[in-house]
Amino acid sequence: MAVCTTVYTAASLHSPSSISRHRNQQLFFFSGEKRRLGKRSNSLEISCSAEFSTVVIGLAADSGCGKSTFMRRLTSVFGGAAAPPRGGNPDSNTLISDTTTVICLDDFHSLDRTGRKEKGVTALDPRANDFDLMYEQVKALKQGRAVEKPIYNHVSGLLDPPELIKPPRILVIEGLHPMYDARVRDLLDFSIYLDISNEVKFAWKIQRDMAERGHSLESIKASIEARKPDFDAYIDTQKQYADCVIEVLPTQLIPDDNEGKVLRVKLVMKEGVKYFDPVYLFDEGSTISWIPCGRKLTCSYPGIKFAYGPDVYYDHEVSVLEMDGQFDRLDELIYVESHLSNLSTKFYGEVSQQMLKHSDFPGSNNGTGLFQTIVGLKIRDLYEHIIEEKAAARVEATKV
Repeated sequence: MAVCTTVYTAASLHSPSSISRHRNQQLFFFSGEKRRLGKRSNSLEISCSAEFSTVVIGLAADSGCGKSTFMRRLTSVFGGAAAPPRGGNPDSNTLISDTTTVICLDDFHSLDRTGRKEKGVTALDPRANDFDLMYEQVKALKQGRAVEKPIYNHVSGLLDPPELIKPPRILVIEGLHPMYDARVRDLLDFSIYLDISNEVKFAWKIQRDMAERGHSLESIKASIEARKPDFDAYIDTQKQYADCVIEVLPTQLIPDDNEGKVLRVKLVMKEGVKYFDPVYLFDEGSTISWIPCGRKLTCSYPGIKFAYGPDVYYDHEVSVLEMDGQFDRLDELIYVESHLSNLSTKFYGEVSQQMLKHSDFPGSNNGTGLFQTIVGLKIRDLYEHIIEEKAAARVEATKV
């Protein structure tokens, strides 16, 4: 069964109305070549390839919670650096590598910055986003059809002209609402939620917005408080649907710590997800507490503590791996890696290699970087299993 790439050459997928017009057209598929159908300006160009199918990953998190760093780690696992589309809009939010395309869901804002201000809604409010268009375009890409995706310009706050997005091997949709709409949620092959506690989020925003953007402490507090009702109502609720949650909390190793420099990070992994076997420490299904500091792992104050065990999360059975504290030397991480199982690595020490490769990334000395790297490797494994399954199905189809 071939995967067909459809490019809307004139009338685009920029609005749901244009999509509905194309639904009524009769499509003909030609394997291994391109044909222009019809003589009208809204004709379609279709090409078919049996080489790959698009696997869709959803990543949800609030603004400033580390999505971009996670994306850099993920694309690195698959090889090739992610970069904006060549020759396109310099303010594009899209990142493309050899195998992955990362789409920022801010591009599906239905209201620009002025429009949101006039209507008194935030970008987190579903009324400021076009979920019909989001669904249609993610569905099209998953089915192997290119789309003309809109661009939300974060500099100007306006909606820019659309850009052409071709179906990749792996499509990552990241932003505020990848699991909000049930139709979009059903298109996801795997989903992750970055859950940053209020205390850590506040510390991070102070560091970013005061140091990098010149914002005052008062304005940062006001911004967080203004977003909180919508965040609680529309964003935070999505973590119940996630296959995996990375939860970032204040450390428990330092009493009454409020600086947010030392973190306690949990990797919450849902049981029973196809092609995703949760990582475990020492003994699968047991309850483990482990302080590895000693001769094989250098630990300065306040040290490092790992924990692992079964739990229940939003009525789902999960396995939870936890790390509190931070590494002094990443070259010693192999000691920790050797005690973890179900990592989906290709070779011994691959987690450590990836961490050392990106030692300058935020979170590389604590559980955020470690667990993001592990999840990236698990997604690679899941992708390979899905592709193998679809390839086998195509072979079986040819026998009929």
